[in-house]
Amino acid sequence: MNAPLIEVEHLKKIFYSSEVETIALADINLTLYEGEYVAITGPSGCGKTTLLSILGLLDTPTEGSYKLSGINVGDLNNNKRAQIRNRHIGFIFQSFNLISDLSVQENVELPLTYQKGVKNKDRSQRAMEVLEKVDMAHRRDHFTNQLSGGQQQRVAVARALVTSPDFLLADEPTGNLDSKNASRVLELLKKLNQEGTTICMVTHDPRSASAAKRNIRIIDGMVVEDETNDGLSTAMAEGD
Repeated sequence: MNAPLIEVEHLKKIFYSSEVETIALADINLTLYEGEYVAITGPSGCGKTTLLSILGLLDTPTEGSYKLSGINVGDLNNNKRAQIRNRHIGFIFQSFNLISDLSVQENVELPLTYQKGVKNKDRSQRAMEVLEKVDMAHRRDHFTNQLSGGQQQRVAVARALVTSPDFLLADEPTGNLDSKNASRVLELLKKLNQEGTTICMVTHDPRSASAAKRNIRIIDGMVVEDETNDGLSTAMAEGD
């Protein structure tokens, strides 16, 4: 077993508005290991995207602890969290989140502009390396509105890889794609995982979930099942 990358204990997230309390995450206990390919599934509103936001340091829990590579991220200030997020975590979104008035290469280079000491030449070289990896180097000078949905998502994957992150967080990465392009993106994620990239993906699509090596199901803000692709499954009783 590889070393733990993410360790979550008794994680809770509660949203408050107009005296209404909404429990997004009730009690999450979870360990993800380096090199894993994990799919988090569950019905709409179950808390899976909220969990992904917390794992990506885009949000903070109401209660509980979160350790990333052994570091308790709850003890970090906003600047340190931003540094870790930019250097160690790659994000892939359903809506791609590319900037329309930047070229493909400029979109991919963007995360490197927030890293001190990275020269323009190095940014360009690294961007081209990851564009080659996702088979999009030939479209480097195009704008995103000149690309298909599948091509845009591959550019988004390249952007997520450009900082050489410890792991990728993917939120419904095939949600806006047709079946052909979805298959291509899933094949790309599989290849990246085989090369050693840790991937945690939120999805409601059974086909996408089946591509992962481990499936974690969440209902009502709690993990109810944790299953690996070797057939081993652990069902969690509510309240355990």
